[in-house]
Amino acid sequence: MPSQTKRISLGGLVFDVNDNVYEPAEDSYLFVDNLHVAAGDWVLDLGTGSGVLAASAAKQGADVVAVDLNPYAVRAGKVNAKLNGVEGKIWFIQGDLFGAFAYGVLFDAVLFNAPYLPSEAGEDATWIGRAWAGGDDGRVVVDRFIVEVGRYLRPCGRVLLMQSTLTGVEETIQKFHLQGFEAKVVTSQRLPFFETLTLIEAQCLHKKTFKANPVHTYFGVEI
Repeated sequence: MPSQTKRISLGGLVFDVNDNVYEPAEDSYLFVDNLHVAAGDWVLDLGTGSGVLAASAAKQGADVVAVDLNPYAVRAGKVNAKLNGVEGKIWFIQGDLFGAFAYGVLFDAVLFNAPYLPSEAGEDATWIGRAWAGGDDGRVVVDRFIVEVGRYLRPCGRVLLMQSTLTGVEETIQKFHLQGFEAKVVTSQRLPFFETLTLIEAQCLHKKTFKANPVHTYFGVEI
């Protein structure tokens, strides 16, 4: 059966979404409303989905690399980049977190609307399920991200991570600290059923001493 497509408006942009890709929800709107990047920044958008964050950052003048494990998401992101006139500012890659990049590829900002919900076995068996399924405690992908992200940030670079209080926000902040970051909640939104969405910002406490390689020389195979 062909997937159903509908058009939504978010942050002054428009996006075509279909049932094979995560549809922007409260977390997406909260993230976009609080996303500020500088013109000329290199931004990495992990789990790009429909390309909402990537397009929003590109509209602010950033150059964006958008990554998603879901091939349908990569295709949707490309369509939406063109729809919003930023196709020349975003490079799309199908991949698993940082797997497409060599050591020394550094970004000014890394964005991640993570799969942060506690999930049952098999819930991540579909492409769409992987967009939210975070394992028994919701932290399987989040914890892996925290350990790896520092290798891909420029000096004074920052991370913006969306997660839920169902997954342990204080635990995330503590784990960032163990990796040499200063982290804090920059905004939150209360949802029904005792859940609060939180956008966490983390910055390195110690500047890196090695020189960044040009990002574009390490892109993976585009789809």
